[in-house]
Amino acid sequence: MTKRQLTDNIFIRFAIIIIALELVAVSINFFYAPAQIAAGGSTGIAILANELLGLDRALVVLIINISMIILAAVFLNKATTARIAFGSLLLPVLLKITPSFELTANNMLAVLIGGSIFAVGVALLYRIEASSGGTAVPPMILKKYFRISPAISLLIIDAFVSLGNLLTSGFEGFALAVFSIVISSIVMNYIETGLDRRKMIYITSNGSITKIKDYLSVNDKGFTIMDVKGGYTGDNREMLMVVVDNQDYNHVLRAIHMLDKQAFTIVYNITEAHGGTFI
Repeated sequence: MTKRQLTDNIFIRFAIIIIALELVAVSINFFYAPAQIAAGGSTGIAILANELLGLDRALVVLIINISMIILAAVFLNKATTARIAFGSLLLPVLLKITPSFELTANNMLAVLIGGSIFAVGVALLYRIEASSGGTAVPPMILKKYFRISPAISLLIIDAFVSLGNLLTSGFEGFALAVFSIVISSIVMNYIETGLDRRKMIYITSNGSITKIKDYLSVNDKGFTIMDVKGGYTGDNREMLMVVVDNQDYNHVLRAIHMLDKQAFTIVYNITEAHGGTFI
């Protein structure tokens, strides 16, 4: 299902938001909080407040998120405020009703699993242009008024929150929090750009281009033909552009080289390809 279909169907959209926020709640209640690791964001602040002052995590997240909704209403447009409001108010509810207990006593394992689950939840929200609010709001404001990159400002905010681990669990907690941010960033990046990865192959051949086109056609591999000219010889020839799934790449490449061992190929990794026929 495409990103457009996800955002257009309101029922699917709300279902994904709920699932994504529940994943965030699970990562906090089952992994981060029991391990006493605050890895940034409003949930990280809530973990610190719980450890230092005994405050309820869900209540702290609710207070922070309501404050951020007010900031968004003042400094951002109505559409952005509406987009973050639902997630901002639902997350503390899910944090409250989701059980909280320790699944593993190994803090490193807790960070690995918790960071991955958290990243999946946040990436799902990004994919449908939703948000859990919280500390994601200030970077939006800084971008609008000062042209500061949201990635940089959010990293700074998360870094300050992570420093709070020095007060609750010492240097080990701080190091694990930083490691968790790295893990979450890697997983989020892969989900955002890696679920639809394909290979794009450019092919030219001195005498076997027709055979290669026949092979691609017979095997239902869509291709685009481009007229090009050799820079050295000045000869006009055809170049084929083929997009294939990763699992088909080696098979297609071997077949091309069996047809012409001297075929010139250029291969690119592409993160998304929409429309057309790429089977």
